[in-house]
Amino acid sequence: QVQLVESGGGLVQAGGSLKLSCTASGGIFSLNVMGWYRQAPGKERELVAIHTRIGTTNYADSVKGRFTNYRDNAKNTVYLQMNSMKPDDTAVYLCHANGATIGGIFYNHHYWGQGTQVTVSS
Repeated sequence: QVQLVESGGGLVQAGGSLKLSCTASGGIFSLNVMGWYRQAPGKERELVAIHTRIGTTNYADSVKGRFTNYRDNAKNTVYLQMNSMKPDDTAVYLCHANGATIGGIFYNHHYWGQGTQVTVSS
């Protein structure tokens, strides 16, 4: 069973930086997509950034130029470096993965982490 474990959330002042990491476990050989979503109170969950195994990265317009999403395929780990943070970045950040190859079998499933709180003070 695939598990995603996040770390790195916390409290930061506006203009500061945080780095999130998420490691997938469960006998995984590879994951097609790894990335991050976020959900603020009273708002819908939104995409922050996703990174495909071949290196394509997509970002939400609101974080372009400030956030960098990258992954270490050998470790099945994805990172989100967040710079120049704003109070609007305050949310629970959830790691997401899709398309796991385990034991030679491809599973076109979506997997989610438990979420980590990020709070940006003004």
